[in-house]
Amino acid sequence: MSDGVAGVDADGGVGAGQRVLVTGGCGYIGSALVPQLLDDDRVADVVVLDSLASGSPANLAGSVGEGLEFRRGDVREYGDVESATRGADAVIHLAAITGAASTHDRREETFAVNRDGTENVLTAAGKFDVESVVVASSCNNYGRVASTDIDETAEQNPLNPYAESKVASEELLADAINEHGFDGTALRMSTVYGWAPGIRFNLVVNHFVFRGLTGRPLTVYGDGSNWRPFVHVEDAARAYAEAALNPDTWSQQVYNVGRNDQNYRIETVAGVVREELDRSLDVTYLEEEHPGPSYHVNFDRLAETGYEPEWTLREGVRDVAAHLEGSEAEEVVA
Repeated sequence: MSDGVAGVDADGGVGAGQRVLVTGGCGYIGSALVPQLLDDDRVADVVVLDSLASGSPANLAGSVGEGLEFRRGDVREYGDVESATRGADAVIHLAAITGAASTHDRREETFAVNRDGTENVLTAAGKFDVESVVVASSCNNYGRVASTDIDETAEQNPLNPYAESKVASEELLADAINEHGFDGTALRMSTVYGWAPGIRFNLVVNHFVFRGLTGRPLTVYGDGSNWRPFVHVEDAARAYAEAALNPDTWSQQVYNVGRNDQNYRIETVAGVVREELDRSLDVTYLEEEHPGPSYHVNFDRLAETGYEPEWTLREGVRDVAAHLEGSEAEEVVA
């Protein structure tokens, strides 16, 4: 354990808890991850570094207090990153420009935040002898693949600046592991959905649920045949926590995160939302619009860690709907 104050008990000895830095902790996944970490006996305290460019302190509601330290800063500024990293035992690097399709119009900014920001995080982690670093990556890196069994050895074919920057970040991580010797892994996350304080509605499942509840048609780009794997935000957060706090079990440098039975065609997702909302919703196909990446992913390597996502798509749809409607979410989750 590093010599951060969080690990020192009243008698001056080294305590059992770890000090965990979460970059981008006020974002969607961060809003689910931070409370999980604060409730974990392995964690002494959590430091959140966030520029608040897209996240909000409101997303940490219920987590603010003893054990949480907030630092406003930008991962593009090395000084901000170095200051936040000092004393950390583990780093979970979530900070990024997201919304893959939107990054075509902001390529330079996307690389500055996603790639260069990652380089700053890895440099600081090496300087302060951080024990483990977990970097957020994405299954979006695979692009459009005809195979329906894509594992971590498959060639990546990024189709947008977001995915390109994530591929570059993985390469930086591999170099940093060799140079600094810390435990490190990149999690290629499936498309995230589900309720959390920082929920994003530009992600397909959440977007469909909101449109459905407000009586609008579900808009599908292309013919809806493209594949995506899905993972609930609570499961995504748990994967980041386990990879950071139990690095010996997460020994590979990259993992796809999701579940084999949670790969869906987009047209099927629209059908699931219609069924779970129990509404007669129109589905509009915009055939002239590019449907974006398509990837059907294998998660066998993930199973070797002992971790498995718990939520199903149907449960998540019902839960988001319950929160938006103000009903008791616990009653709708199977």
